[in-house]
Amino acid sequence: MRHLLLALLFCATLFGEKILKIATYNVENLFDLQKSGHEYSEYIPNGPSLWNQKNYKIKLHNISQVIKEIDADIIALQEVESLQALLDLRFTLKQHGLYYQYYSIADKKDTTIKVALLSKIPFVYSKEVSVTQTLEYRNILENKFIVNGKELYIFVNHWKSKSGAESRRIISAKALKKRVSEIGFDKNIILLGDFNSDYEEYIKFKRKRKHNDTDGITGINHILGTINQRDRASKVKYAQDSFYNLWYDADREDRYTYIYRGKKEVLDNILISQPLLDEKDISYIHGSISNFDKEYLFKKKSINRWEVSRAKVRKHKGKGYSDHLSATAKFRIN
Repeated sequence: MRHLLLALLFCATLFGEKILKIATYNVENLFDLQKSGHEYSEYIPNGPSLWNQKNYKIKLHNISQVIKEIDADIIALQEVESLQALLDLRFTLKQHGLYYQYYSIADKKDTTIKVALLSKIPFVYSKEVSVTQTLEYRNILENKFIVNGKELYIFVNHWKSKSGAESRRIISAKALKKRVSEIGFDKNIILLGDFNSDYEEYIKFKRKRKHNDTDGITGINHILGTINQRDRASKVKYAQDSFYNLWYDADREDRYTYIYRGKKEVLDNILISQPLLDEKDISYIHGSISNFDKEYLFKKKSINRWEVSRAKVRKHKGKGYSDHLSATAKFRIN
């Protein structure tokens, strides 16, 4: 009887409110303790860098603390080394009292780090979108859900870093747009993850000449069409074959997930297709986009990232979280 009452209480909370919380979080180099040969030098297990059982458990605990407090129904993850690392994180989360029954990871390519997803809700399928055949580009993870009888597609991204020019990120953007075109822009689609792109990249990347090798064209703004809608969610007008970047629905001072040399930046984004703005079946709740900016995630004026010494032999200190903040948004199920 007690278990029945708990189940009924859970259903009343979940389906009574009909709120779906979705998040994205770059967990910064979540490597396991199995030597694969693809690790960064400081993450070779049980070596002089002290990436060992003790520090691995601390990292899992710290990241789980953040994810537990976010408590999303679906959370996209970046910089997960392997399925084993994902399963270890999932197990640690369960120990913290948060259980994600469903999970997937884009691990068909031996890239050093990968994208993954944890969910309380079952998905219909999980597949990978290939950007290129080379290991230089990480695959995009595609998951299809059925929520109250409605289709919902979620794509987890981790584009090339800003150590390279914009043309590299455009390659990922084009692969993503091609797959979206196959599904149809009229479907409920969420693109999220670490795009290594600001919500107004088309403005900001011009300040760095090494980035602008595309005559002012950006992947996130031009290829995905977010440049067509730059206003609050309640004011934007329909723009064909375009996505809306939810950061435009937050106060400007709150639009950041990363701090570089003291300056706040957006690298992590949540983009939605037009139907998620029409307040019919599944719809974005206006004003719900935010970063997860708890005090313990900051150290002075920087993000309290996982600490590795800068010595010749880099060593893990067993402190910190990630160099990114999470981004979250809520959706109403009508």
